Amino acid sequence: MWLRAKGHERTFRFSTLFTAQDVQKYFTSDEKIDRSIAWCKEHGITRVFIETFRDGFTAEKETLARARDQFRQEGLIVSGCVTPTGMGVASNGWKVVSNYESPKTLEQCRRIFEYTASLFDEIMIDDFLFTDDASPLSQQAKGARTWAEYRCDLMLGISREYILGPVRDANPRAEVIIKYPQWYDNFHERGYNVDTQTDIFDHIWVGTETRDPDAERWGRKAQYEAYYIMRWLTDVGGEKTGGGWFDIYDTSPETYVEQARQTILGGAREALLFHFGALQKDRGAKNIEVLLHEMPTLFLLAEAVADAQACGVLAPKIPNSSPGKEPYVYDFLGMLGVPLVPFSRIDTNFCAALFAMQSWQNDIFPVHFEEFSEEGKPVVITGNLHAFLQSRHFDIPDSTLIFPIPEDPRSLYEIDPAALRRFREHLLKPLGLAVEGPTKVSLYLYDNGVLAVENFRDESARFSIQFQTAMEEAEQIHTRNTFFALPSEPSAQVNISENRLDFQLSPRSAAVVKLSESRFTCP
Repeated sequence: MWLRAKGHERTFRFSTLFTAQDVQKYFTSDEKIDRSIAWCKEHGITRVFIETFRDGFTAEKETLARARDQFRQEGLIVSGCVTPTGMGVASNGWKVVSNYESPKTLEQCRRIFEYTASLFDEIMIDDFLFTDDASPLSQQAKGARTWAEYRCDLMLGISREYILGPVRDANPRAEVIIKYPQWYDNFHERGYNVDTQTDIFDHIWVGTETRDPDAERWGRKAQYEAYYIMRWLTDVGGEKTGGGWFDIYDTSPETYVEQARQTILGGAREALLFHFGALQKDRGAKNIEVLLHEMPTLFLLAEAVADAQACGVLAPKIPNSSPGKEPYVYDFLGMLGVPLVPFSRIDTNFCAALFAMQSWQNDIFPVHFEEFSEEGKPVVITGNLHAFLQSRHFDIPDSTLIFPIPEDPRSLYEIDPAALRRFREHLLKPLGLAVEGPTKVSLYLYDNGVLAVENFRDESARFSIQFQTAMEEAEQIHTRNTFFALPSEPSAQVNISENRLDFQLSPRSAAVVKLSESRFTCP
């Protein structure tokens, strides 16, 4: 797998992280480092991140340098990592994160990043660069600001003065990656501001760890969330956006591999498999072997969507916007078979739009909403946004489809068939297509003519796409260059007529079709 992975790494690569604790366990001798290198090569890993600090523990410099050099000698790319947990004074909220008003926290933060920059030319910050502290010290510093305003201001200042400044003083060549978590609807409440922080960091990465959709501990996430947040932050970061990062926790082999597929469909150029130690036993070992089996086809998927723009229905979340009573609603709406395009702004060049509370922005939303309506473009608004607009005496055209969201958004998977049909028809008509099939089957369109369908169900599913115009390329679809399935070829079939694609999808499978480049257009 090493040679195959090296051959694809310009388009897509897999990486892993050695936590500071992994460094202590797996890098204590040259022989152990060699075994770690061999495992990475056997599993298609072409880059490693080596961590200096996590949970109050700092790995030894000599050990870090020796491992760094051995991995590089064997042809792997090596970067550093810091996880700012157990650093300085703990928050009075979640104890794993810090009180950044404390001088002790600030001094340790500065020292950790100086130390890491002395070893590595690139440093990732794992997604704990936030605070929920509400101690008297923080309350005094907050003043009249909201907690979100205060924390965003605070963490921007910390990023500049105690991370980027010390790193660049210690190593002018060093670049720093901020990795954002997957809880995007609450970023601003704990100090993440994706606009201002993305501006000052060299690169951004994305947490795409959706885990099992029935896992209560992690919020019972929709698998589509990994695609949504990856695309959304790619719109925010542009060329600064790198890869996605997911883990094994509360996953089955099926949901683990789905994280990889969604990360790639979301446009990532790399996937970090967290973390080396967890992948060596039990669930991690089982999951990585299933991923390894699918890896050749995942590389093919990455090639198919490389540098392509997603096409379809505008689904915007404004940075720092509140979700109201519908958190992460787009993740569930994306499971209804309509191709969504996550955006960080409202672009009126789209031919259809799906607006939720996350789309609201004072003085901006009303103008854009009116423009969509005046041009006769179909718009769907969620029930929560509808109630909010009514409270402001907002004029809502009769042509707008109001789509109620149940208290438990997972209930959308059992939506009335007539309501599902109205939702799909309203948004898809201007795209020149119609779809038939159950919920929990997602559709993805790209401006290079690639179309993907993924079945998240535990049973087989039929899914049909009908185009308004005939497909001249139809007879060519059954070649490896124009059709493939995941995890393997028998997992999905497609039957083709003049203007229709009929998919038969096995449980937890996906299919990819390449049509002409002019088939789907994006703004």
